[in-house]
Amino acid sequence: MNILFIADPMATFKTYKDTTYAMMREMAMRGWRLSHTLSSELAVKNGVVTAQAAAFEFVALDHDDKQWFKAADKVQTALKDFDAVIMRTDPPFDMQYLYATQLLTLAGQQGAKVFNSGQAMRDFNEKLAILNFSRFTAPTLVSTRSADVRAFLKEHGDIIVKPLDGMGGMGIFRLTETDPNIGSILETLMQMDTRTIMAQRYIPEIVHGDKRVLVIGGKVVPFALARIPQQGETRGNLAAGGRGVAQELSARDREIAETLAPELKRRGILLAGLDVIGDYLTEVNVTSPTGFQEIMKQKGFDVAAMFADAVAEWSEAV
Repeated sequence: MNILFIADPMATFKTYKDTTYAMMREMAMRGWRLSHTLSSELAVKNGVVTAQAAAFEFVALDHDDKQWFKAADKVQTALKDFDAVIMRTDPPFDMQYLYATQLLTLAGQQGAKVFNSGQAMRDFNEKLAILNFSRFTAPTLVSTRSADVRAFLKEHGDIIVKPLDGMGGMGIFRLTETDPNIGSILETLMQMDTRTIMAQRYIPEIVHGDKRVLVIGGKVVPFALARIPQQGETRGNLAAGGRGVAQELSARDREIAETLAPELKRRGILLAGLDVIGDYLTEVNVTSPTGFQEIMKQKGFDVAAMFADAVAEWSEAV
């Protein structure tokens, strides 16, 4: 197969934990041809969506943060000429990201097989998507009005507030009624009532981990990655210093994942990362879900192989 990855610069990958690297490594071991481009290198020429794509090969299949690949010169190539296009650019989901998803949708109309699809990434804001599955969520508020957030805080006493376009735990705050910085935090986060945010009732089970449950090709990975916060920290995100511990799915984890899986598949979402705290769904990650390597190393379950199998199956079916 001939695969194009749209991802951040490969020289910046932390290969010992990077999920995109694990995907690439598995595909290289299968003898697939691999290319890389940046989302900023997408273009439309003569009506066709193209990318400045550089074919690359692995220099070694071990973990070397700097010298693990050798890339050829970039060549302008139509996305439809690849067997599959894997979108793995990290958030934030800003206007440039939105434009990229629109070009990917156009490429799909031209015959490109894009995973996850541009339409899916636009429809499934990683925070707002949970509103489609309210039976699995803790009390949640979405608003641009700080007065609404204050009323929500008064009702629940202990809440989490977060922006709708962040990643890695950035911009997430825990508020209680006695917090002396409520006004300052809401002014900063909501930009004087001009920015929509999400507030959720605080879930104490976060101390046991913010669980990442992976759904690949409509199938549930049997292990979750519990991201456990550091002492004195609310956020479990690995980027915020959380510790990743792979574990078997609980009955509730599986119920949530198996309920969402058919809908994710219907919407063209080949890979999703569901965030579950305690018994509650808190996010549906579709841009660049992570956690492959930690599960592979700690539990011996080959998530990258499952992903490559799904890419091969879906690219034939689309």
